[in-house]
Amino acid sequence: MAYVIDPTPTPSVAVADSTDRFPVRRIFCVGRNYAAHAREMGRDPDREPPFFFTKPADAVVMDGATIPYPPETQDLQHEGELVVAIGVGGRNISEADSLGHVWGYGIGNDLTRRDLQSAAKKLGRPWDWGKAFDNSAVIGPLHPVEQVGHPDQGAIRVLVNGDLRQEGDLSEMIWTIPEVISILSHSMSLQPGDLIMTGTPAGVSALVAGDTCVVQVDGLGEITTIIGPAD
Repeated sequence: MAYVIDPTPTPSVAVADSTDRFPVRRIFCVGRNYAAHAREMGRDPDREPPFFFTKPADAVVMDGATIPYPPETQDLQHEGELVVAIGVGGRNISEADSLGHVWGYGIGNDLTRRDLQSAAKKLGRPWDWGKAFDNSAVIGPLHPVEQVGHPDQGAIRVLVNGDLRQEGDLSEMIWTIPEVISILSHSMSLQPGDLIMTGTPAGVSALVAGDTCVVQVDGLGEITTIIGPAD
């Protein structure tokens, strides 16, 4: 058997303090998982169950990269997040067993074409064009659980050109990491290589060409993305 076109290379992200790579299978994102961010988006977090959207694996961008300002938007926004890397697959995982499926943690930036997302919301359409575009998933080096444990508290911040834009604490998540893993696994089988972006605190705002965006999470360091001009 031969492929009729060349297979796509496996996307991957760095592993902290190692030359090894973590292969990326799928990227799940939790929508509005911090109450203050839900409110700034005009929603009441106390009334809604968790929901998810996805990004393609090849949307991954490494720490330190310069990316072009994306097309078809006038409102590119940052969303700093904690990322969970799944190392052991499973389905119908209980909350009590969820953390046993985690390989490690990293820092992410869920870049969003907010104007396209807002238009889709008004029309009741999927969010893909606002969320799942090229270079939309900035993922920093992953830290194995053996080194960092399971972060459930600690500051998460986003700075743009040195100015603080977002600030929250991991303890403010509406749905905890064990809950998120369990809920996802009851809808579809999780597999090794899946990443989960766990939501962003309040303070999302626009990025323009020339901006330097830094996301920090206590205990995991920071990642940097530079926004270049449009292609």
